Amino acid sequence: MKLTPRSTSTRLALAVMASLLLAFVLLGAGVYYAVSTLLLQDARELVRTDSAGLVDLYRENGRAELVEELRRRVDAPEDPDAVYMLAKPDGAVIVGTYPALPSHRPGARWIEFTEDARAGPRRNGNDPRVVAHLQPLADGSTLLTGLRLRSQERFLALMQRTALVALVVAATLGALIGWLTSRWVSHRLSSLDATAERVGGGELALRVPLDGSDDAFDRLARRFNGMLDRIEDLLGGVRHATDHIAHDLRTPLTRLRNRLEELRRRPDAAGRDVELDAAVAETDQLLQSFGALLRLARIEAQAPAQGEPALDLASLVGDAVDLYLPSAADRMIDLRAQLQPCQVHGDGDQLFQLLVNLLDNAIKYAPAGSEVDVTLQAVAGEAVLHIDDRGPGIPEADRERVFDRFQRLEAHRGSAGVGLGLSLVRAIVHRHGGHVLLLDRAPGLRVRVVLPLA
Repeated sequence: MKLTPRSTSTRLALAVMASLLLAFVLLGAGVYYAVSTLLLQDARELVRTDSAGLVDLYRENGRAELVEELRRRVDAPEDPDAVYMLAKPDGAVIVGTYPALPSHRPGARWIEFTEDARAGPRRNGNDPRVVAHLQPLADGSTLLTGLRLRSQERFLALMQRTALVALVVAATLGALIGWLTSRWVSHRLSSLDATAERVGGGELALRVPLDGSDDAFDRLARRFNGMLDRIEDLLGGVRHATDHIAHDLRTPLTRLRNRLEELRRRPDAAGRDVELDAAVAETDQLLQSFGALLRLARIEAQAPAQGEPALDLASLVGDAVDLYLPSAADRMIDLRAQLQPCQVHGDGDQLFQLLVNLLDNAIKYAPAGSEVDVTLQAVAGEAVLHIDDRGPGIPEADRERVFDRFQRLEAHRGSAGVGLGLSLVRAIVHRHGGHVLLLDRAPGLRVRVVLPLA
């Protein structure tokens, strides 16, 4: 049977209470040790001073005067806790509080023992404790000067009783603080739990409220809201893509079906090859569309590329430019490149796909006999890529819309393509921690891609 509480709030409350109790016990033990040590040092100082006075009396007036003084102090003590003894070299007591010297190590100067006033010195925890100083005298006798620690022990006993009461108070206070802490944690997490439950029920627009404290719970709520924003964007992209698939692919599918139906009805072979070629072209375009959609979905589902190996972006751009030099030459377009070395973290295949898509668009829409300029430079810790053409450009109102799936300008609907190139570009740039902008070059279009340097 497991006794460990399963509730995290209960474990948190117990941990808080245990921490408070442990801190209290450690603090109390430290204070008790410090106070007891200080009291013992004070008692020893009193004993040392008293012993020094008696030794001076012995040196000035001899043993007889010392015996007389000790007998006076024992018979009529000024301090009832003071202890005095004078013993011969053989241990026989000449005068003193006890009939015999307490047992001690040879050569010891300080001893501690407990006493029983009726039976003499005895190790008994219920009797007062005595701290005593042994002073050898010139004639071989031994002077014992001591002090009963009754007042010190009463003070320490009072401290112990007070500490026990304080321990009970601390345990109660710790339990209360632990309970309040667990309630506060549960309350802070309840909004997160309630939001997650409602979002799971379909309320995708719901977000966790923030209190602006920027503590761990507020940061968790912010991360949770960011995750919900990402999920909503992805689901919106799926719905958007589905709508465009239904709209944009319905026409080529209808044409493909009509051509196949026409071939089935045609009795002779005249014109059949032309129709078959057109049907195959329609099929290729559909396959290209679905392939681009799959690539786009995989890229959007991948983790950020900051953990990828570093690569030379200038080398990739140079390879892409070399790939399109023949196409540009066919249309008498001057494809020029000015590249600075730039190291970025990322997937080389995806970055090359990004460059291919952008160069393909630039050469496709640039007028024959014009130029396309490609520049790459490192600016303030970022790799900045510009691809400039002299084509018709994109109206400012459409520059964000063209990044959506299957979005094509009306002027370009007759040209080859499925409307996913710029969507792929944006997905690859975002995965690599950058951003892409479409700017007016007047005339023409400037595409700016910014990626963080490695």
